[in-house]
Amino acid sequence: MSDTPVIGVLALQGDVREHLVALAAADAVARPVRRPEELAEVDGLVLPGGESTTISKLAVLFGLMEPLRARMRDGLPVYGTCAGMIMLADKILDPRSGQETIGGIDMIVRRNAFGRQNESFEAAVDVEGVEGAPVEGVFIRAPWVESVGAAAEVLAEHDGHIVAVRQGNALATSFHPELTGDHRVHGLFVEMVRANRTAESL
Repeated sequence: MSDTPVIGVLALQGDVREHLVALAAADAVARPVRRPEELAEVDGLVLPGGESTTISKLAVLFGLMEPLRARMRDGLPVYGTCAGMIMLADKILDPRSGQETIGGIDMIVRRNAFGRQNESFEAAVDVEGVEGAPVEGVFIRAPWVESVGAAAEVLAEHDGHIVAVRQGNALATSFHPELTGDHRVHGLFVEMVRANRTAESL
């Protein structure tokens, strides 16, 4: 078994290319995922930023929603940024009509909590598990986490709001580390995928 994990990026909508670049820089083989058979071939998956309602509806349309839920239940490591964080929430505070989530993290998320597009901002964020200086967080129509259940671990806060969470093999951030050239958060996820592959091979 090669030590280099294969990590997919859900390529239905959003900033897919930036995640592919960041994963490759963090020593993973990165490939887009649009179909269930492509999902079946990856060791981990990134859910990119974009429009969470659109991604949800396209995932259903492309026959990916149930396979995604099934693979997460089986322990597939998944990392969601911004809209991807919303997709991983067990509950959305203000869902759009017909909006579904994959779930997997015991958290309640508020969509667009930090404001609209013109209120986007950058901020230094201390993320537990990421060594060195704070991560530069790019917040674009970003959600925040209203609350987490006992199984979820808070990794970072900004302005008193939870912006990074982990539960088992699922990782989520409100912000976009793929837009900064700092690949440490992707590196943290790649290590999660490696550890999971090692555990599964034992």
